[in-house]
Amino acid sequence: MEINRYLTVKALTKYIKRKFDADPHLTNVLVKGEISNFKSHSSGHMYFTLKDDKARILAVMFSSANRSLKFQPENGMQVLITGDITVYEAGGQYQIYVKSMQPDGMGSLYLAFEQLKKKLEKEGLFDENKKRALPAYPKIIGIVTSPTGAAVRDIITTIQRRYPVAEMLIYPALVQGGNAAPSIVSAIQQANRDERADVLIVGRGGGSIEELWAFNEEEVAKAIRSSIIPVISAVGHETDITIADFAADRRAPTPTAGAEMAVPHLEEVLEKVFVRKTRIIRAMSEKIRRERKRYETARNSYIIRNPQALYRQQAERLDRLTEMLSKEQTVYIKNTAAKISDLTSRLQRSHPEKKIQEANRQMNRLDASLAREMTLLLKNKEEVFRRQVSMLHALSPLKIMDRGYSLVYNEKNKLVKSSSDVQTGEQLKVQLADGSLTCQIQSIEVKNNGE
Repeated sequence: MEINRYLTVKALTKYIKRKFDADPHLTNVLVKGEISNFKSHSSGHMYFTLKDDKARILAVMFSSANRSLKFQPENGMQVLITGDITVYEAGGQYQIYVKSMQPDGMGSLYLAFEQLKKKLEKEGLFDENKKRALPAYPKIIGIVTSPTGAAVRDIITTIQRRYPVAEMLIYPALVQGGNAAPSIVSAIQQANRDERADVLIVGRGGGSIEELWAFNEEEVAKAIRSSIIPVISAVGHETDITIADFAADRRAPTPTAGAEMAVPHLEEVLEKVFVRKTRIIRAMSEKIRRERKRYETARNSYIIRNPQALYRQQAERLDRLTEMLSKEQTVYIKNTAAKISDLTSRLQRSHPEKKIQEANRQMNRLDASLAREMTLLLKNKEEVFRRQVSMLHALSPLKIMDRGYSLVYNEKNKLVKSSSDVQTGEQLKVQLADGSLTCQIQSIEVKNNGE
């Protein structure tokens, strides 16, 4: 049996992957299903499972593709997906790399609008009690919009015709495109820093939902709500509803109506100007749609699409390694902290200073105990001594001599206790209580027992 005929797992997986990548039917596949196990990685990539009641497939949407999403994918959401089917070599499993996604049954922008509206409503941004009344006779009207658009002309014309004593301050802002939202926020903040305007009109002319999307951004809504100047939202047509309308103190159906709200005695907007503006916007929208379609066709061509396949596997592997590193780092830090805490506790328990302090306390206790014992012993000894002195005084011969008794000593200065201890002619010393006598024995009389 030839060993060389056996493939490695890596070689087999790579072969299967090449088969997938070469199959034109697995490129730009249109799939619909339900999102589950959704996870948004810190790198910006999205990982989830696309399933129906019969099967499921793993899906990856890189940040370069999901950057254009206007809604937030969620578990349980039905979606329509365009993507390429390929094999993830490290796991040996096939999956779909998502290029575009939209909700099944509703537009992505509409879904994003509803999601943001619900979020800000929970935060209290649309609370009617926080909205302020517009000044009845404003002296200065601030206008945040494009300085070259039809909306600003409508507002200026209406105010000049209906309330000519009012002054107008234009705060230029982009009202369409990716940089429009920050531009609108900056203009609102500048008007508040100037503190000149009595009321602020924020808006633009009508258009598609894509063209009006800047007024559906969260940062614009919060800037309107934070304004110290009352704000009128005047975006699009009467049927166009934006997040800015809910956040503003008053909502005007059109920029002209916004001007009418801002000043007293409002007039109708010139229909001819409004229609021309709408036609221009629609014409521009159609042109942008055609150019976007050409761009998507060019971007999805094989020669441009193929290089992405080179880094897809590595990007996904990087995400997983990043997660593993983060988890291992967390565990390491936690274990190290526990070890340091344990060593610190042991060091504190074994510190020489604590032992010295404990020894000092023990020595103090022993000193106190010794002092108490010595005091007690001294008292006992003094008591015994006093009793013995008393007894000694009681038994002292001197006490007996005070009662008339005396002590007799022979020439050898020994106490005479018997007549046999002396001889005739011997001199004796008689000790009395108050002195002594020297005597000589003339005779000795011995007393017999019984006589």
